[in-house]
Amino acid sequence: MLVPVQVGLTGGGLFAVVVTLLLAWVFYAVTLHLAAVFFIGEVPSQRAAAAALAPAVVSLLLQRYGPGVVVLVTLAADLLAIEFVYGLERKATVVLGMLHFAFAVALGFALNNLFGFV
Repeated sequence: MLVPVQVGLTGGGLFAVVVTLLLAWVFYAVTLHLAAVFFIGEVPSQRAAAAALAPAVVSLLLQRYGPGVVVLVTLAADLLAIEFVYGLERKATVVLGMLHFAFAVALGFALNNLFGFV
């Protein structure tokens, strides 16, 4: 008896995981840099790249637990990374984190409407 093998669009290998991680990292870095420039002013983009690794890794590791858990834990990791990298006070960190979340949602919806990823 032949069992059909279910292979995703990317093939599901290590290459797919690495590319997905890199794309998520770039997405979070771009949206965080946009939010930081909007909130703080002119800041180096390297800070956004450093802080964006945490939510990218967490969101990929927890994707099997559903969107509620992924969003909450990714947001917590994002806030911790922002506080560590940017050295902001707690209130400013929360504001920048919420702005980052808003920018990511807005850009995510726009990309989804353009390319239909979901």
